[in-house]
Amino acid sequence: MSTLAVDRLGAGRDIHTAEAPPGVTVSTHQLTTFDGAKVEGVLYALDGATTVVTVMHPRQSMTHHPMIPLLLRGGVSVWTQGSRSPNNDIALVHEQTVLDAAAGHVFLRDTGFEAVLTFGHSGGGTLSAFYIEQASLEPQLRLDVTPAGRPIALAGAQMPVPDGAIFLAPHPGQGKVLLHCIDASVTDESDPMSVDPALDMYSPRNGFAKPPEQSRYSVDFLNAYRAAQKDRIARIDARAVELADEASDARARFARTRDTADRRIGLAPRIITTYRTDADPCYVDLSIDPNDRHYGSLFGSRPDLIDYGLVGFGRLTTPDAWLSTWSANHTNADFVRCAAGVRLPTLYLEFSGDQAALPDASARMFDALAGEDKIRHVVRGRHFGQPIVEGEPTGYAAAAVHVDRWLADRFAITPPQKTR
Repeated sequence: MSTLAVDRLGAGRDIHTAEAPPGVTVSTHQLTTFDGAKVEGVLYALDGATTVVTVMHPRQSMTHHPMIPLLLRGGVSVWTQGSRSPNNDIALVHEQTVLDAAAGHVFLRDTGFEAVLTFGHSGGGTLSAFYIEQASLEPQLRLDVTPAGRPIALAGAQMPVPDGAIFLAPHPGQGKVLLHCIDASVTDESDPMSVDPALDMYSPRNGFAKPPEQSRYSVDFLNAYRAAQKDRIARIDARAVELADEASDARARFARTRDTADRRIGLAPRIITTYRTDADPCYVDLSIDPNDRHYGSLFGSRPDLIDYGLVGFGRLTTPDAWLSTWSANHTNADFVRCAAGVRLPTLYLEFSGDQAALPDASARMFDALAGEDKIRHVVRGRHFGQPIVEGEPTGYAAAAVHVDRWLADRFAITPPQKTR
């Protein structure tokens, strides 16, 4: 088993041994969700700690997140939760992932922790908000179908409400992120090279400058581009709804006919391919909602090339996953929507050089949080915690200062003993 060794300065290093660092017991657990899925998590149990922080992301493993040693140093145990399909979001349905999160919360309560806090970084922030919102509702008021119309058993699930929430560089939700970075110039969803020249943000005629020079886009171009992005999302939505309905109709027929042909139609995967999703003008025009961000996208410094490559958001999805996760028009996993149900003590931290959550969006997200005990700080760092300038502390180290203070003011902590 690969574990994270924790020293008393908060640095982490991977080790390939079952031996845990002093003061911390590391154990892996497989859990069964309410709807029968299998998920795994790793518990970093700090000796004597009665407070635990659960770290989860809908699409990525958090087992080696750089904040783990910093949280342990702050005096809390850490639980890193996996979803039912980690590192593979082709079938990511957020409503199912809420059930995955619920299994972790039940486990932590049953383990005996007195306080359970959520920690949501990036897309984990929206997932945390979604879980808290649904867990805080009376069971009969929780969602009972996914955006694709599939039944979802949230009402019957045990969903403990956390005691507090930490958000680190949360973005507005995968649907909203994709809405802003999908390439509006694509004219044919089956052709990755199709382009409408009037909407090509990577064309010099529209304001693009050869890297590393900054581009400058006119207000008229940006307005047309944003409108075309919405139109493209709506077109893909229509296709996703059509395909989801096709499968749903086949399942309904099979329930009546028991015909194997209908069963096969209902089971057959319908995969949506979405080309060119690394094209937000703010990546190359830093005058748009300015902050400390570097030129480029989350995936690199040449979004004009990355946009045409394999890497990107929402490349391959089932119709169910598209509607639940990537559609700004259908997803329930929208931070602002979910934040109205988050009334817990909340620490909201944003990075000053974030490329996924810009200042205007972050302000709306924080304002939407419904609790009275909420604190917001901006710390220097980039979306994945890299320093703004080489030689500076990481964004994670800057964030940990506020996390430590917030934890100490509100929850029981057990700082580990210093090494001799």
